[in-house]
Amino acid sequence: MTPASPAALDELVRASSLLSDEISFSRLVSVLVEQSLDITRSDIAALYLYAEPNGGGDLELAYQRGRAEVPRKISRSSELVEFLEECNESVVLLSRRESPFDELFLVEPARSGMALPIASSRNRIGILILNSSDERHYNHERFSFLDSLVGLASGMLTNARLYSELQEYLRKIEELERYQESIFESMTNLLVTTDAEGRIHYFNRAAADRLSLEDSHLGQTFEKVFARGFSKKVMSNLARATGSGQSILGIEGIYKRKDDEMDFGLNISPLRGKRGRHEGLTLLFTDQTAEKDLRAQMHVVSEERRIIKDMFASYLSEDIVKMLVEHPELVKPGGGAREATVFFADIAGYTSFSEGRPPEDIVTMLNEFFEEAEPLVRKHHGYLDKYIGDCIMAVFGVPLDTGPEDTVSAVKCAIELQELVNHPRRPFFTGEAEHLRIQIGMHSGPVVAGNIGGSRRMDFTEIGDTVNVAARLEGVARAGEIIISAETREQIGDRFRIEQRKPARVKGKAKPIQIYNVLGMAQA
Repeated sequence: MTPASPAALDELVRASSLLSDEISFSRLVSVLVEQSLDITRSDIAALYLYAEPNGGGDLELAYQRGRAEVPRKISRSSELVEFLEECNESVVLLSRRESPFDELFLVEPARSGMALPIASSRNRIGILILNSSDERHYNHERFSFLDSLVGLASGMLTNARLYSELQEYLRKIEELERYQESIFESMTNLLVTTDAEGRIHYFNRAAADRLSLEDSHLGQTFEKVFARGFSKKVMSNLARATGSGQSILGIEGIYKRKDDEMDFGLNISPLRGKRGRHEGLTLLFTDQTAEKDLRAQMHVVSEERRIIKDMFASYLSEDIVKMLVEHPELVKPGGGAREATVFFADIAGYTSFSEGRPPEDIVTMLNEFFEEAEPLVRKHHGYLDKYIGDCIMAVFGVPLDTGPEDTVSAVKCAIELQELVNHPRRPFFTGEAEHLRIQIGMHSGPVVAGNIGGSRRMDFTEIGDTVNVAARLEGVARAGEIIISAETREQIGDRFRIEQRKPARVKGKAKPIQIYNVLGMAQA
């Protein structure tokens, strides 16, 4: 056998050094192909890898050098691949003539070529193929170089793949640990684990907060850290669970801290490793004091919602009541300043009509009217504050404020109410009461709205100058009219037909106030 020249040995040492500097599988592949092409002065160098890491499937092109385009795949059933797999020997063709291994020539101009299997003792990795346009290009020296380089690269590629798989495995373990820790940290129960020697190994955030645990406690025995906090009963149960290897459930007691105490429930479960070896304990505490406080808070919230529902259910639409129940903070107890539109609707001529009539007839007539009027107020998201004799007081913008739209809704409601009263087939104001009509006064501005009253009786209502002015304008209105103030007029734009009236003097105001009569909806 002809010994390799010093130059060839130098090239092999240099190429091996380049391979040794890499740990990445992809970088090793590129170095192998680059060095193989450059040192052998080939025209084409291509590395094909098995599609499956265990050496299964067809071979796919992983890296190539050379200007010509080479096949992207080589079938595993080809004679070339079957021979390389079976014999694990290289194939060298020094000239292009008819051969069962024609697939070794990757491009048409190739006249000689080599195919070298890349494999470890356990797995096949791929095939390195080189082509030259010259016949008899691959002599003994070049073959020996490639054979040695491929043998070295095979081991390095195997190690790189194992290293990559190990990194991926560690990454998954770290993800699982983070996921497990996030679950533990999100638990409201107190979790503490100990190792086989009874030393604290882990605690979650809830345990740190409620048991005053710190990182410095890790590695200390549970008994030492909590010698004063927990009773002897807890400590004896820890020893019993360690000795018996059985879970102990339903332990109850009081944990004593500097400033307060915590009622707790405790479940103790052994941690077991391979072959049932004792590796520590899991202690899961339930803070029963916190649970009692939470139940009390839930009762308060539930009671608040019940009160709100009872307070508004008969006077507001269902969707507004539902919103208030879900957001009780929107109802300010004690009263708060709000912008609202208030209207009073009064039966014109009611006093003279009711004189001398039986009270039960008057009550029946009023109830029939109120029965039809109240749904209209709710339909337009108004709050029916109260009935004052034969008068309805309704407020828009309380308890929920939607801005100018509240005022528009109030005027629409007033128009529909007048249309209902004027309808020939109305279900109220019948018989001797058929001549009755209503008069409406409306004003917009700030009101004080909230639960107002004493300890024995409290109602949600509105007070303030806006309410007083609206009541006064109802007195200015005539039967069938809707009288609004300038403040209300500013908020409704051009959506309604409006008739301006002379300023009116009302009680409590030094100067006359500008008023308008609403005739109906604006023409589309």
